Amino acid sequence: MKAVVIAKFGGPECLEYRDWPDPEPAPGEAVVKLEHAGINFIDVYMRSGHYARSQTYQTPLPMTIGMEGGGTVATLGEGVTGLKAGDRVAYCIVRGSYAQYAAVPAGKLVKVPDAVPLPVATALMLQGNTAHYLSHSAFPLQPGHACLVHAGAGGVGQLLIQLAKLRGAMVIATVGSRDKAGIAARCGADHVVLYREVDFREEVMKLTGGKGVDVVYDAVGKDTIRNSIRSLKRRGLCVNYGGASGLVESVEPLELAEAGSVFFTRPHLADYIGTPHELKQRADDLFAAYAAGRLVVTIDREFPLAEAAAAHGCLEGRGTRGKLLLKVSH
Repeated sequence: MKAVVIAKFGGPECLEYRDWPDPEPAPGEAVVKLEHAGINFIDVYMRSGHYARSQTYQTPLPMTIGMEGGGTVATLGEGVTGLKAGDRVAYCIVRGSYAQYAAVPAGKLVKVPDAVPLPVATALMLQGNTAHYLSHSAFPLQPGHACLVHAGAGGVGQLLIQLAKLRGAMVIATVGSRDKAGIAARCGADHVVLYREVDFREEVMKLTGGKGVDVVYDAVGKDTIRNSIRSLKRRGLCVNYGGASGLVESVEPLELAEAGSVFFTRPHLADYIGTPHELKQRADDLFAAYAAGRLVVTIDREFPLAEAAAAHGCLEGRGTRGKLLLKVSH
């Protein structure tokens, strides 16, 4: 089969489109004939070597990257029940989706309802489940809460704004341009801040009467984290779940105290979809919201599998306005 492989850590130029052995399903696995693969920052962290020491997301070289995919079941391994060849499925947090086929543990696969197109289902796997656990579990938003969502026009940001509004929260979103501001506003953000033109912390304090927000969802990382912490209300929570501007390497404990005895966490999605039951609950919730017209999923662009390097360049250049996908041809 064809796949995108890295033999060393580095930039997008390390992504090689090449022949790779066809996967065979181990007991408890299914081989998925992929139609789409999601492009996510976790792929960048794996490609660049930032996760080389991670026990949760291991990166042995050489490897096929990609942590999100959608397609149809091709073959089943021993002991797999509840699935059959031809079932439409999607998954995330299993490495190897930048390929024509992938072997996936059956418990990581979710069946895709007829009402949900496969590109949308793929987009809702990693980014959708991330937005879901952020708004429902890491900090369970309720009416009366105020939240700050960085990168409000990105793939996760758009979904997170919508889910936060469905939960009844007030949403302040930051974006980098006026056209992105329109995207965040259409997703339901109550206030949109152009972070290149104003100090977002000052704007947050103005909008909250000096109190700050209950929670900050920060996927930008290095450039924003200190002001994110300072944008919180007393005993608020800063959730750092990515690093578009660079990964956060340290936070001084005293900073948390000085900001109002606030809390800081850096979660992995894998810990919030740790069982098939929890994964299914989140996916079913997202699929139902999409089918009911309460959740809009924006596919920004689809790149051919062979152009994965160009897709990474687009993502790292922070030029996205929704989800980036790889289209897998056979």
